[in-house]
Amino acid sequence: MNRSKTVLAPAKVNLCLHVLAKRDDGYHDLAMLVQRITLYDRLEIELVPDGDVTVECPGLELAVGAQNIVEKSARLFLQHVGSGQGVKITVDKKIPAAAGLGGGSSDAAAVLEALDDMLGTGLPRAELRALGRRLGADVPFFLYKQTAWATGIGDRLEAWPGLPSVWLVLVNPGIAVSTAWAFQNLGQNLGLTHHRSIAKLPRFPQGISALVRLLHNDLEVVTCQHHPVITTIKERLIASGAGGALMSGSGPTVFGLFAERGRAERAAAAIARETAWWVEVVSPL
Repeated sequence: MNRSKTVLAPAKVNLCLHVLAKRDDGYHDLAMLVQRITLYDRLEIELVPDGDVTVECPGLELAVGAQNIVEKSARLFLQHVGSGQGVKITVDKKIPAAAGLGGGSSDAAAVLEALDDMLGTGLPRAELRALGRRLGADVPFFLYKQTAWATGIGDRLEAWPGLPSVWLVLVNPGIAVSTAWAFQNLGQNLGLTHHRSIAKLPRFPQGISALVRLLHNDLEVVTCQHHPVITTIKERLIASGAGGALMSGSGPTVFGLFAERGRAERAAAAIARETAWWVEVVSPL
């Protein structure tokens, strides 16, 4: 039994996000193209003898108990396998919180996988994904470990070939956006996408221009109405040479697509120099 383990939990971007309908269970039916990227939280996971679960994140005040998805993930796994093992988790947070990049869901998925390995329980992937679904709609995607076309609440996953060669410049203005808030305001103010045919798996784009044509996010208008800086960021990325730009998830992080790494890095450096925004250059996983 491994007593400690270090794992990396990647962020994601939504290349398209269509909201199809509200469900009776309070969730929404979605059709999304989801891509993992090379931005990671680092988690140190240690088995301890006292039987408790603790989570620390230096430099960030975490919610506690059921409000902390990392703690909730560990407790759910231990309960599911009938273990009284104690766990200490330290999160080195590099993915901005409440940013539309799936950091919390990725951390939760990483904890499920790590504990399964450390405790030698060997749960089937489908069983792990079912546990993940209980934690949040994005968690099964991070356990899937592939670029995916996601339908249902985001938990029905089809493999997609992945992106053509691109670089992404991520820009976050330093505000937090609640996913629940975004969906509530979508339902109240905009209505929902009525064309269910949009849920078909999109064709694989052969180049960046075809990929740009796929970019779409039904939540973008909602978040932009309350945070117009998102529109400003999109315009800045396009002016800096991005082939296209889109808000990821419920925002507020925006990504721009670049065909060349050098151009992406120059654009990111200029934006970081001239604004107070968080900026990062990443590539698809």
